Amino acid sequence: MRIYLDHNATTPPAPEVVEAVATAMRDEVGNASSVHFFGQRAKTAVDAARASVATFLGGEPSEIVFTSGGTESDNFAVRGVAEALHASGRRHLVASAIEHEAVLATLAALETRGWTVTRLPVGNAGLVDPAALEAAVTPQTALVSVMHANNEIGTIQPVAELAAIARAHGAVFHTDAVQSAGKTPIDVTALGVDLLSISGHKLRGPKGVGALWIRRGTRLTALMTGGRQERNRRAGTENVPAIVGLGVAAALAAAGLGRDTARIAALRDRLEQAVLDAVPGTDVNGDRTCRVGNTTSISFDGVEAESLLIALDLEGIAVSTGSACSSGTLEPSHVLRAMGLSPHRVQSALRFSLGTTTTDADIAQVLNVLPPIVGRLRRLARGGSSRAR
Repeated sequence: MRIYLDHNATTPPAPEVVEAVATAMRDEVGNASSVHFFGQRAKTAVDAARASVATFLGGEPSEIVFTSGGTESDNFAVRGVAEALHASGRRHLVASAIEHEAVLATLAALETRGWTVTRLPVGNAGLVDPAALEAAVTPQTALVSVMHANNEIGTIQPVAELAAIARAHGAVFHTDAVQSAGKTPIDVTALGVDLLSISGHKLRGPKGVGALWIRRGTRLTALMTGGRQERNRRAGTENVPAIVGLGVAAALAAAGLGRDTARIAALRDRLEQAVLDAVPGTDVNGDRTCRVGNTTSISFDGVEAESLLIALDLEGIAVSTGSACSSGTLEPSHVLRAMGLSPHRVQSALRFSLGTTTTDADIAQVLNVLPPIVGRLRRLARGGSSRAR
């Protein structure tokens, strides 16, 4: 039996999404920019998906731009605003220290070109203090970017309060909602943001498609130039099947928010508490109240997270040490380091992220095999330390 507890890295696509994508690949052969029958059929499919995503986010269809995923959406938001407001003299950018690399790396690239960047600290619960943003914003601030929910620890930031501060100072506010979409309700009006990013494969949709919601009137310079697709905001022939799949995924997520999220949160809580009770020397990372219901990050004292991940994989259980975009690197989690956790706690952290396919039997099996694996790895570590002396 294989158990998949890495839904924050990517979610298995819903059967309805797979069917919709396959149907669109077979039937919607036209280019959505063409004026003939086949092109207009494809355009109709894209427009329906746009309406579905807009409804999911509480926005208008004209405010949705389809992208290749969360990374492009984040880049479009950050670079697009920076470039658009460059001439105004607003060349200061603000973000939290625990943003996804898609935001942090983009900010670093803009720094080399003359923009100044402030990275807001977080407390040991992984939350941004609104007072820190108030102190950081200046008349030169063009953009503030703070993610809605963190990909590693699941904490939900006080986005509405942060956005109000940014906008009071004339700054544009962007939130990366890649990890919150489909896990907690999103209403762009209630949040008060100007830009919001989502990614299809994080909410049971296809890989390679995402969206950026852009509040009407927000100044943004297009990153991709060429044709006039997406109202001149993103050139290139639309990926009709993937966009159709994202539309279906958004509709399914909206319909299942109450039912599925409550069930998944209950399973997460059961897993988390049982691990804390059965395995001594364990700690949950991040706020245990203000977070999405599917995610828990747990540190196992005396165990290297990578060794534990491999041992669980050999038992058929897939988990993660953090962001999938950082896997394969030897760098410790920038999120956990920014929270001020000890190096040992950072290096021993595993992320368990559940989804709609997670069952009671899955959790029972994890709880059956995890404690003895941790015990064995700790004994091996202690033995190694003795031999080293």
